[in-house]
Amino acid sequence: MMQKRNLLCLSRALIAALLVGASSTALAGPIVIKFAHVVAENTPKGQGALLFEKLAEARLSGKVDVQIFPNGQLYNDNDVLLALLKGDVQLAAPALSKFSKFTDVLQLYDLPFLFDDLSAVECFQQSPAGQEMLRSMMSKGIFGLSYWHNGMKQLSASRPLLRPEDAQGLKFRIMSSDVLRAQFEALQANPQKLAFTEVYQALQAGTVDGQENTWSNIYSKKFYEVQPAISESNHGLLDYMVVTSLRFWKGLPYDIRAGLKEALDEATAEANRLADLQNSEARLAIQASGKTEILSLSKQEKQAWRAKMQPVWSQFREEIGGSLIDAAAACNG
Repeated sequence: MMQKRNLLCLSRALIAALLVGASSTALAGPIVIKFAHVVAENTPKGQGALLFEKLAEARLSGKVDVQIFPNGQLYNDNDVLLALLKGDVQLAAPALSKFSKFTDVLQLYDLPFLFDDLSAVECFQQSPAGQEMLRSMMSKGIFGLSYWHNGMKQLSASRPLLRPEDAQGLKFRIMSSDVLRAQFEALQANPQKLAFTEVYQALQAGTVDGQENTWSNIYSKKFYEVQPAISESNHGLLDYMVVTSLRFWKGLPYDIRAGLKEALDEATAEANRLADLQNSEARLAIQASGKTEILSLSKQEKQAWRAKMQPVWSQFREEIGGSLIDAAAACNG
C-alpha cells in the first residue's frame, strides 16, 4: 500500500512539473527583436525595416515579435552599437563610417572615388571579399547581416565647386571618419565633425560652408535651400550595415535564424531598390525647385577631383588592406 501511495505521489509530481514547464514555455512567448535606427519611416532604410518586420512575423508566426524604433527613438548611431552588445536592442543599421571603432577594414567604403557607381558597389559587396567584411567585427561581438544602400554622395558648398581648388579653405561637415577627414584635408579644406541633425542649421548660419551627401538626404533635409550650388560628383558612397550581436544570433534556434535571414534578404532588395528610386526622384525635385544650381562635372573636371583625392587610398592602404582596395577598384567598368 505504501509503495502504491509513493508511486501515485511521484506520478502527480511529474505531471505537475510538466504542467509548470508547459506553462513557463507558453508564458515565454515570442522572441522580441528590437530594431533601432535613426531615420524616418518614409526613407529607404525605414521602409526596409518595416518590410523586414512584416516578412519576419509572417514567416515565423508567433515565434518572433519584431519592434521597429525609427528616428533615433532609442539610440543614435554612436550609441546603438553599445546597446546592441548589451542586449538592449537586437538589430541596428548604422552608416558604415560608424564602425571605425570596431574594425579598420570598413573604412574602405569611405575612400573617395573608389566606386564609379552602385553597380560597382554591388559587384564588390556580393563578392567573397565583400561578404567577408560583414564578419570583420565578430571578435568584438558584432555580426554583419546585410548591406543597405543610401547612394552615391554629391558635394555642395556656399560657392560653386567645379575644380578641387574651389574647395580650398572651406569648412565641410563630415561624419566621424578618419578617411573623410583626410579626403577634405587633401583638398586643403577644413573638415568639421557634426551630427546629421545639426547640418541644416550649420549651413544656414555659415558655421560650415559645405557638406557631402546623397540626393535623397540633400532633398529630405532641405540642404539645397541653403547651398547655392551642388556638384554632381558621385565621389563617395553612403551605405549602412544591418548588424546584430554575435551572442544573440548564435543563441537563436536554427529555424528562427534561417527565417530572419530570408526576411532580411528580401527586405534588403526592396530597401536598395527604393534608395535608387528616391535618389533619382530627389535630384529631379531639387532641380525643379530652382533654389540651387546642379553642376554637372565634365570628364576632365571629375578626373581632377579624383587625382586630388586619390592619395588618400595610399594613406589608408595598410590599415584597410591593399588586396581589398584592389578588389573593390576592379569592380569598376
